[in-house]
Order: sequence, then C-alpha cells, then structure tokens
Amino acid sequence: MAEERLQKILARAGVASRRAAEQLMREGRVTVNGAVADRLGMHADPDRDHIKIDGRRLRPAAPQRTYLLAFKPREMITSLADPEGRTTIADLLAAHRVRARVFPVGRLDWDADGLLILTDDGDLAHRVMHPTSHLPKTYRVKVRGTPDERALDRVRRGVVIERGIRTLPAEVRVDEPGDNTTWLTIVLTEGRQNQIKLMFARVGHPVQRLRRTAIGPLRLGRMRVGELRPMAPPELDALRRALDGAERRADRPRGRGGPPAAGERRRPGPTRGPRTAGKRIT
Repeated sequence: MAEERLQKILARAGVASRRAAEQLMREGRVTVNGAVADRLGMHADPDRDHIKIDGRRLRPAAPQRTYLLAFKPREMITSLADPEGRTTIADLLAAHRVRARVFPVGRLDWDADGLLILTDDGDLAHRVMHPTSHLPKTYRVKVRGTPDERALDRVRRGVVIERGIRTLPAEVRVDEPGDNTTWLTIVLTEGRQNQIKLMFARVGHPVQRLRRTAIGPLRLGRMRVGELRPMAPPELDALRRALDGAERRADRPRGRGGPPAAGERRRPGPTRGPRTAGKRIT
C-alpha cells in the first residue's frame, strides 16, 4: 500500500475520527517506527511501518467498507425499521440483495425523493453529517404560486424558522416559473429537519415536491427512482476531498463572514445572490 497521511490511516483503522487522530498526534501519543509523529503532514505505509498509539501497535487494516448511492423513492422512511410498518430503506436494500450492514447517512423526508448515501463507515458518516462540514446539498423543489424577488431574497439571506433559529444563507434559482406552481433549485449548507418546507412556508409558498439531486460532489445524474449502486472510487475520493477542505476551513480562526460557532445566531446581511449557473437538473 502507498504512503498516506497518518491521520487518515488512524481514522480508517477505527482508532478515532480524522480530527481526533490529529489531536492524538499533537499530543505526541503516536509513533512511527519508534519516532514520535506529531506533525500533521506526516505520511506512513500501514503495511510496512510500525505505527503505535500510546505504545500499542496499530491493529491490521480495517475490513473493506461499503459505500452505496441510492435514489430514494417517495413514501419511504429513511430508516432501517419503522414501528408503523411503513416502507423503509431496509426494504430497498433487501430488494437489491445487499447483505452488508449499511445505514443511511442523514435524513430525507418520507414524502421526498432523491440522493442518499448508505455506508458502514461510521467515521465518514459522522463527517458528512457534522454541522461544521457545511457540505452543500442541492434540491429541486416545486412550490405553490410564484415567489417574487422579495420572497426569494429572504430565503437567500436566511429565514427565522423558529424562535431564535435563523437558517444559513441559501442559493436559490428559479428554473420553471408558472402561475400556480414554480420549480426552483435550492442549495443548502446545513441540514435542519424539514428546513426547506419551513423556509418556504414562512415566505408564503408551501413546498409541493422535493428531490435531492446532489450531496457535495456526488450527483444523482441518470440514476432512476429506486436504483442502488456502489459509489465509484473517484466519487468517494471527491467526497473525502470536499470534507477535508471543509474541516480545514472550520479549523481556521473565524473572521468577518466566517461560519457561526455552534449555537451562535447569524445576523442577516447582504448576499451576492445565487452562484449556481446554468440549468443542470432534469
């Protein structure tokens, strides 16, 4: 196996998340071939090098992980079980004869469809779902009526959906305006439950249909409703790079315009409007 960043090796072996592994290194608790490995840029080969944590040899490489992408249908619970007996992701896995004990990463409403990650890699799942990742997620949404620019700008700046809770700025593009309904593309960098529905209810245009088309660099593309497929290695690499970049940005000291700390309320301010260009979603 080629050399890799040491924190990546530790995370894959199940020692700790990548960020926690970096802390172990800073504390001088990790050694490679007898030398203290306290520099975050250090590389090692887990097959050749003697890696120890607190004096104990790193166990053999973790078993092969499973990474899947699913096009979740509507009227399906994003869970492996449901006490009410409704159709769940477990039924989709059974239909595709998936034996690996994977679980869904994040949520997608019962009445929504779209892209969903399934994996048995707990570290990756935690990184995708962690609030500081701000991994963008893209949705195609049909709302009632025709939102004017004032309503769309409210969503772009952030909407108070509950007392003391304002959503982060979102990207919004009008795809298909109409008299009775409007199709929009929405890009969020947070994942509050029912967030899109709550935002558009607040501006007077309830959501009628919702489909997630992208999670970071991962795209729904030409997948069909109910389809399940392995995540391609380039897709997994792209996802990890996106998460690495997000974590580096989160570790920087916050200045003007940076993401709010946990629990901090963001004040609305001017935005540049949507950066999404071109109609990509069908």
